Amino acid sequence: MDYDGRHLRIFNSERLGRKLAAGIERLGRENVIPRIWSRDHTVWKPDDVEISNRLGWLDAPSVSEKDVPAMEAFSAALRQEGFTRAVVLGMGGSSLAPEVFGRVFPKGAGHLDLDVLDTTEPGTVRDFAAGLDLERTLFLVSSKSGTTAELVSLFCYFFDSARRALGEERAGKRFAAVTDPGTALAELARKLRFRAVFHGRPEVGGRFSALTAFGLLPAALKGLDLRRLLAAGRAAAAGCRVVDPALNPGALLGCLMGLAAEEGMNKLTLLIPPDLDPLAAWLEQLVAESTGKEGRGIVPVPERSVRPPESYGNDRLFVRVEQGGAEPGPDVLALIGSGAPLAKLDLPDAYGLGGHFFLWEFATAVAGHLMGINPFDQPDVETTKKRTKEILAGPSTGRTADRPGPALTSGPLRVRTSSKTGSPAEALGGLLGSARKGDYLAVLAFAPPNAEVGRSLEGLADRLRDKSGLPVTLGFGPRYLHSTGQLHKGDGGDGIFLQLASASLPDVLIPEVEGVKRPAVSFGELFDAQSRGDQRALEDKGRRVLRIEIDGPAAAGISALVALLS
Repeated sequence: MDYDGRHLRIFNSERLGRKLAAGIERLGRENVIPRIWSRDHTVWKPDDVEISNRLGWLDAPSVSEKDVPAMEAFSAALRQEGFTRAVVLGMGGSSLAPEVFGRVFPKGAGHLDLDVLDTTEPGTVRDFAAGLDLERTLFLVSSKSGTTAELVSLFCYFFDSARRALGEERAGKRFAAVTDPGTALAELARKLRFRAVFHGRPEVGGRFSALTAFGLLPAALKGLDLRRLLAAGRAAAAGCRVVDPALNPGALLGCLMGLAAEEGMNKLTLLIPPDLDPLAAWLEQLVAESTGKEGRGIVPVPERSVRPPESYGNDRLFVRVEQGGAEPGPDVLALIGSGAPLAKLDLPDAYGLGGHFFLWEFATAVAGHLMGINPFDQPDVETTKKRTKEILAGPSTGRTADRPGPALTSGPLRVRTSSKTGSPAEALGGLLGSARKGDYLAVLAFAPPNAEVGRSLEGLADRLRDKSGLPVTLGFGPRYLHSTGQLHKGDGGDGIFLQLASASLPDVLIPEVEGVKRPAVSFGELFDAQSRGDQRALEDKGRRVLRIEIDGPAAAGISALVALLS
């Protein structure tokens, strides 16, 4: 049978045979939904490690309501003083929900423009800073802990810029923080006299924090109606309290995701309209970081356009978001007609995203139960951080250091390998030739995250799909390290990885700020060390990795790589 509930419809559930019906029955028999709401850690694991103290997201749509007046008052005071722009400095869970609010919603009349900066690519940092009016810009330093290298480096750069332009006393008033109580960032904000500190909730993990201060304060600065957003979240939460799993949209979606993954359909293909594109990045982190561990995982695969059904393998589960109750278009109908399992989610309007955030969080928690994993930890994220620190602590932090093997070149492309013969084209062919049934290909770009490079990467992804027949994902570093990076190292080894690294990076200093422990290198050295650190971390896990360095403009180098695939 197919399932049709509030804002959720599942087509072709027979692909999962009796398993989906049995999974729904199991959720009911084991009282999983009431146990989740009662914070029972045994839903996921017998030992309560990073579980019951990470379930605060369940009541975030209600609890966050009390914070709305303070956020609105803060926004009003900024506007009255002439501020026109807010910049979120953050990574992962601190940046992805604000990016949804910043790019999907129009700016409220008289409110602030909202930007998100979540990269250490030196040219991007330098160019972004050049376009700022520091008199009228508020920097929102956003982090659960306040100690990540990216966040600290960005803060030092922009605080130094502000104090040189405005003086240290006035510089502090251009900054506010969102962080958990008692963190190093909270103490730093006190010492440097930040304009304000808004506290997150320690019992809510970063990727589940969209409906807390981490997402809501940036939304308030842009002029969103926070009460309307939270009302949508509460409505979704009410739907996810329904005890019957077949009538509970979050439980039903989570059951579909978890059981499809068990049956080899673990490529969660997200068909999301272009104007909701930032939602795909938020979903990637939530699903990949929550499920990619203990040798298993659900691989989110955002698709900008729907391709013919025959171009997809049997490892796909499709989810389509339809706006305003629209009926599926002919491309989606063709997928349904082919028998592909597909869930259709309705989004009544942009404010319905408040409900979607909660729905997907609950679904991910249910999928984690069925997969036998803890969806609230991230055990493999530290591996890249460790390897990056080792590289930075080595005898030389110069970007020519620690390069094993001879360089194989083709135009602007360079591959370093232990082999003494071959070419970049042959190395790429060897990587693609290692693919097995059920694999996916991840393109990991340590390159400027701008529109031109993005378009070039999309063209490369299309060519790689055609060449390999694999699902292809794209990620900009170091951003993906705080998102899909957990999946890359924690799943069953189903990924093959093409890392593209810009070799022509400007040197941009990370200034010293008293009381801040910053990386004692430039942004270029940090960016390069992060890329090589992740390469090592993947290799440590036995993953299949090819690193290609690009001399000169990244977009031109990516185009040269596409030409090698012709």
